Amino acid sequence: MPHSATLRYTLHNRYPGEHLVRSRGNLLRSIEMLAASDPDLGVMRNVAGRTVVVAVHPELAREVLTNHPRSLKKGLGLQRTRNVLGNGLLTSEGEFHLRQRRLAQPAFHRERIARYADVMVERTELLAATWRDGQRMDIARTMHQLTLDIVGRTLFNVDLQGQAAELGRALTAVLDTFSVWLLLIGDRLYDWPLPKMRRAKRAIPILDAAIYDIIAQHRRDGSDQGDLLSMLMSARDIEGDGSGMTDQQLRDEVMTLVLAGHETTANALAWTWWYLAQHPEVDGRLAAELDAVCGHRAPTMADVPALPYTRAVFSEAMRLRPPAYATSREVLSPIELGGQTIPVGAQIVVSPWITHRDPRWWTEPLRFDPDRWLAPRSEPMHKHAYFPFGGGSRLCIGEQFAWTEGILLVASMARRWRFHLTGPADAIRPQPAVTLRPSTGVTVRLERRRSTA
Repeated sequence: MPHSATLRYTLHNRYPGEHLVRSRGNLLRSIEMLAASDPDLGVMRNVAGRTVVVAVHPELAREVLTNHPRSLKKGLGLQRTRNVLGNGLLTSEGEFHLRQRRLAQPAFHRERIARYADVMVERTELLAATWRDGQRMDIARTMHQLTLDIVGRTLFNVDLQGQAAELGRALTAVLDTFSVWLLLIGDRLYDWPLPKMRRAKRAIPILDAAIYDIIAQHRRDGSDQGDLLSMLMSARDIEGDGSGMTDQQLRDEVMTLVLAGHETTANALAWTWWYLAQHPEVDGRLAAELDAVCGHRAPTMADVPALPYTRAVFSEAMRLRPPAYATSREVLSPIELGGQTIPVGAQIVVSPWITHRDPRWWTEPLRFDPDRWLAPRSEPMHKHAYFPFGGGSRLCIGEQFAWTEGILLVASMARRWRFHLTGPADAIRPQPAVTLRPSTGVTVRLERRRSTA
């Protein structure tokens, strides 16, 4: 792999938080400034004196995600979410993580996802049928409510619609606390007398109560309802000690899947509508594909292979606005990376936001261009330059769930509705929290599409 011979890696050259001060606490800007220090491996000391490394080159990003399992653990970002997520799949480590993943994996097999697809489309069709021509709405909030409804029904066999607004507010309150300052200061930040922190502390018991109630309902029922939670409750680790999950472990996994299972997809969809509203030519081609494949009927799982342009639109939105915009690993024992020794305690950041926009691997990388995903184009020009779902043993367990949901929801809504932004597109900025949310929501005006099918 080619690597710069002039890599600036000087542990004794302190940068006393310059990137953090200049970025005004914006995580995306901080990562961009770190990455700008070298095209392959950007390194800097942050305000806390901690070594921070950004693995920009796809080979280095892949190495961080797939290699050195004993030398790396989850970075500060996810460590700081433990107060909400507990010890679930996103935050757990080592053998315990592998055990929990083995227990949850069967719920995401292809046959299960095919059954989930029917629910995804049914809930979307019911929602879209209530919309009116000319209606205005925050499509980002609508996507959060819809994907939360779908997660509740597919993974836990419960109707969360009545709780969607309250749970959505509680999740937002928790996510809004995630910033550079939380990474630097840690959980002590929650004790600060700030309105945002008080809202977060009040929100966690609301989330806990809802999840423990779901678990209690399943305990009372006592039967296998065919959902993920039933599987987790009945599963035994036959490759390990034969034990199952406690209620605390179930709570942590449910909390993780509620967050990861709806938050990331909802944001990917919100950004998809944001881009489509700015590119009527792309929107028109999308509608033509949906007319040709689906006509007047709702899409199905069987249609997904016949919707390459729909998939390309969703792929391109996730390239430019990846919901999981960055992840990090903390070094437990020194490792070699890009010809450099990375010391204990360093934070290694891997960022789709950076690598997905690297002009070495993408033509006009800042342009929204779904055609880059279709033949005869062949992008990215490096096979590891696109990783919206991570990689290695920590590859998102719900990746196929998310792809299926994203494609089917775009198809279901776009075949009947066109979305127009009601204000300037650039006023809606990416807000880096645990995921990449639109800063102000995405307010749109609905226009009923006139089908040519």
